[in-house]
Amino acid sequence: MGKRDELIAKYADDLKNKCGMTPDMDLLTKVTIGCGPAIYNDDASTVAATQESELETVKNNFLIKKLGLADGPALMDAINSVLDTYGRSERNKYRAVVYYMLTKHFGKESVYG
Repeated sequence: MGKRDELIAKYADDLKNKCGMTPDMDLLTKVTIGCGPAIYNDDASTVAATQESELETVKNNFLIKKLGLADGPALMDAINSVLDTYGRSERNKYRAVVYYMLTKHFGKESVYG
């Protein structure tokens, strides 16, 4: 099993045990691949939920540029909702898991089709 497969298994475990979701493994794999080399970097692979600038980056680079959503208060509401689901006290909020949940939240699975 390669490094990426191990990470995908870890993300799936987080979705099941921390978020109470049954992951769509095909979509999770595509979202993880879409994160690129960031998943291998300790700092870049997680979302710093307490940093406003980090949340803006998720909104601008993922929701607006990648998923093609229009800017508005609903985007930050969705990010906060996903972070609440993940657990604010959870130290490592993996970027691929957050992006996966946001993709599901907005019904944008077709972006990864």
